[in-house]
Amino acid sequence: MTNLHTDQAATGTGDRSRPRAVLPALCATQITSWGIVYYAFPVLNPEITTATGWPTGATTAAFSAALLVSALAGIRVGRIIDHRGPRTVMTVGSVLGVLSILIVAAAPNLPVFTAGWLLAGLSMASTFYQPAFAALTRWWAPDHVRALTIVTLAGGLASTVFAPLTAGLAAHLSWRATYTVLALVLAVVTIPAHALALNAPWPKAPPAPAHATGGADTVARSRPFWMLAAALTLSAFTVSAVVVALVPLLLERGFTTTEAAWALGLGGAGQTLGRTLYATIARRTGATARTTALIALGALTTAALALVPGPYALLVSLSVAAGMVRGNLTLLQATAITDRWGTTHYGHLSGLLAAPTTTASALAPFAGAALAAPLGGYPQMFGLLALIAALAALITFGTQPRRSTVER
Repeated sequence: MTNLHTDQAATGTGDRSRPRAVLPALCATQITSWGIVYYAFPVLNPEITTATGWPTGATTAAFSAALLVSALAGIRVGRIIDHRGPRTVMTVGSVLGVLSILIVAAAPNLPVFTAGWLLAGLSMASTFYQPAFAALTRWWAPDHVRALTIVTLAGGLASTVFAPLTAGLAAHLSWRATYTVLALVLAVVTIPAHALALNAPWPKAPPAPAHATGGADTVARSRPFWMLAAALTLSAFTVSAVVVALVPLLLERGFTTTEAAWALGLGGAGQTLGRTLYATIARRTGATARTTALIALGALTTAALALVPGPYALLVSLSVAAGMVRGNLTLLQATAITDRWGTTHYGHLSGLLAAPTTTASALAPFAGAALAAPLGGYPQMFGLLALIAALAALITFGTQPRRSTVER
């Protein structure tokens, strides 16, 4: 266990007061940004393709392209936040989000529709979890795990709030009008919240711990950093593929669409439950042990879903367990940099770490669907995903920097 002075040096704590409006504002903006820019699309996409005649693959590819843009832009966004704070970045990101959704709503053809989503990718990079995590990690250290947990619990409600809201609007309006209404909601909630609530002084970056001297570039070129990136990328790929493929897996095993949907939805509830446990896990485990254990549990639940054909109650229980692991993995990535290299270059390093994981998450649904047929079905595909996650767990043993003053 490290002493208080060491923890303070690593995480940038001090006696500064925390801006009270930041946490509730970010909870509100995470729910709204994720709900409108991300979760509204799967609800509206069937109507979009029906009304326009555009291929489903093309509209989905445009949305996936936004995720790829977000992954790349997040590196630069993190660097800016490290030096200047989150207010300008997140406010501009909110404006871009509103403009992008309005472009998507008015798109006369597929190229303009795609351009709208590419702009949305810049908004995602500037308003989703990564910039919010960077803000909270600097302002809330060393109690940042609690703040991160709260904001991810709020973010987890995005689909709960906006999926039915979007569906309700779409039942009375066209998809274009629905997106226009949602863009107005996005503007009203997120632009003033980011502009007004994130105006507190940005604390000076704390000194880097002894093993992380040399700057962000030195850390980013180190073997532990790249092994951490590899482990989390492989884990993100399997997690995303499992979420998308769970319904087809259960359908292949003879369950109804309703039963499969309930299993997936209860898995989402497990994700929220899992996040409430992370602070306790973090207090009782070291960074490497925690990373290894959570990714290994992801491999174990995926393997169980591959091997267990039923009964339905057992499969639902496995889905909930897998969801709990997913919830913890979100917070694991949010704290991985601080646990090993402190908060000095958190925004930049977390952006570098998020780039490959976000890319893997964007590609996983396509890769998973493509692998199922040649492998002989979804159970076999889940077996392969379990092996990939197990490999990720093995890689984590090389993720701890030498002479760590951060890990407990």
